Amino acid sequence: MQQNLTGGNVLRSLIRFSVPYVISSFLQTFYGLADLFITGQFNGAAVITAVSVGSQLMHMLTVVIVGLAVGATVYIGRSVGAEQPEDTSRGIGNTISLFAVFAAVLTFVLLVSAGGILSLLHTPEPSVPQATAYVRICFAGIPFITAYNVLSSIFRGLGDTKTPMYFVAIAGVINIVLDWILIGPFAMGAAGAAIATVAAQGISVLLAFLAFRRTSAGARLSLSDLRPDPRTMSALLGVGVPIAFQEGFIQISFLVITTIGNMRGVNAAAGIGIVEKFISFLFLVPSAMSAAVAAIAAQDIGAGLHDQAKKTLRYAITICVGFGTLMTILCNLNPEAILRIFTREPEVVRLGAQYLRSYVTDCMAAGIHFCFSGYFSAYGKSFYSFLHNLVSILLIRIPGAWYASVLFPETLLPMGCAAPLGSLLSAVICVAVYLARKDKWQ
Repeated sequence: MQQNLTGGNVLRSLIRFSVPYVISSFLQTFYGLADLFITGQFNGAAVITAVSVGSQLMHMLTVVIVGLAVGATVYIGRSVGAEQPEDTSRGIGNTISLFAVFAAVLTFVLLVSAGGILSLLHTPEPSVPQATAYVRICFAGIPFITAYNVLSSIFRGLGDTKTPMYFVAIAGVINIVLDWILIGPFAMGAAGAAIATVAAQGISVLLAFLAFRRTSAGARLSLSDLRPDPRTMSALLGVGVPIAFQEGFIQISFLVITTIGNMRGVNAAAGIGIVEKFISFLFLVPSAMSAAVAAIAAQDIGAGLHDQAKKTLRYAITICVGFGTLMTILCNLNPEAILRIFTREPEVVRLGAQYLRSYVTDCMAAGIHFCFSGYFSAYGKSFYSFLHNLVSILLIRIPGAWYASVLFPETLLPMGCAAPLGSLLSAVICVAVYLARKDKWQ
């Protein structure tokens, strides 16, 4: 359902947009958490590691797809704000054409290179067979993952985050039921977790597509809108590609850190994998704020309301910092209890709790640069988002994790500091860019 977000109270619009996004993102992330939780109830560290490595790889691919689709959200949002329905329809059609080709190519490349990818990640030998089965099944489901996230980006550009939430909720229930059946009684291990995830994604795509056809924007879509238009494609890719690279580099840094953990043995790998998955759950709030800022500010910019776009940014940063501070306090009270939710292995719990204590502080600093990334994207300046993340990854995240692992081989606590320190550098760069350029983007 198309919704104009340029009028009314800014904070109310931000919350109205972001809350359904958080819920739907939570349910989508819950696929991986459910896979990991249920796997841990029926299997040991080797299978847990296989699912954690495979699901982290799939999470990386998903956020890259979501990042690329930000171009659609911004383009459609600006068209809605400027009240240009022809541009809205053209943006939707070109988005569908672009991602159809992208999904086909990506699926082929990943299926061919599955074994090599797991080798590059130094997946522990006992986990390789299960991890291979998991990623190959999930790679075959890339078209479903792409389709769902692209449809969601289109709905967000139209100002609607409620519709995708309903469908992913239904798919989430189906995923959990299939997990219990396939991992439990059928004892399919990592393969069962992958089948459940892909099946749930397929159902969410079908439901989202049926709803999309009933929207006013969907009814106006014609075959001519599917024909690639150079100007539209340039606008979509100009915003989406830097964001996709940004998200890709961030996730690659996480995979590098996972690789470093894998080299320390299966228990450390399992502990790091569980914490990474848990942190991805906490990061739903900053991600939602980033998406909300991108969508709402894009409509504001299309309508010429630049001060309102800045106000949206300020509110989003305040919410993120407050949330991150609260989560840091809560997680440090008893991190072992959080790890025991996912595994009964004492050594995995001990090492994972060390990693969580320091890593969770990333929720505070990351929320700042997430919001700025959404703001920069709304202005079509997503290159700045790519730049600050690249700098923090190369200077702090990866080298910091490596040196911490070498200098402190008995604990994972220092290694968990690499990500929050990298985010702090990103936040500083974002603030500097904003102060230097805020009056030049009109």
